[in-house]
Amino acid sequence: MPKTRAQKEEIIAQLADQFSRAKAAVFTSVSGYTMEDANALREKGREKGIELAVAKKTLLVRALEKNGFSVKKDGLDGSVLTTFGLQDEMSAAKLMADFAKNREGITLIGGILEGRMVDAASVKQLASLPSREELLAKLVGSLNAPVSGFVNVLAGNLRSLLYALNAIKDTK
Repeated sequence: MPKTRAQKEEIIAQLADQFSRAKAAVFTSVSGYTMEDANALREKGREKGIELAVAKKTLLVRALEKNGFSVKKDGLDGSVLTTFGLQDEMSAAKLMADFAKNREGITLIGGILEGRMVDAASVKQLASLPSREELLAKLVGSLNAPVSGFVNVLAGNLRSLLYALNAIKDTK
């Protein structure tokens, strides 16, 4: 049953709202996408603060145009799944890259990052970056390394003194 004009306008408004709230969005061409896949993907998305939407390309293009993007309908191939990363820029790209890795017929088309359109290669590159938590852990480790090295140097003098005292004790 075809959608009425009012239903289409509501879908466009919802998509435009999601684009305005999202820090990043990823467009994925899906074929052979089952309900089992959709449910698993939505569940993973909820855990990471990601929203998913499937809409007709014409409605998607109109929602993008409402947010100031110019996209040709021809640039979007097949059925398009749009993933909105609401909490950070990398989560949507990581989720879709992991999802597409194990399945045929699912390919990244492109996305939106920092208010501009990016191609599929940029989305894949973004997905390959370490997560925010991993980067923070590396930063803490880097900041902690000089301090722990300094503590080891100071403890080395005491250790050497103890070894010398033990050697003197053993000789007597």
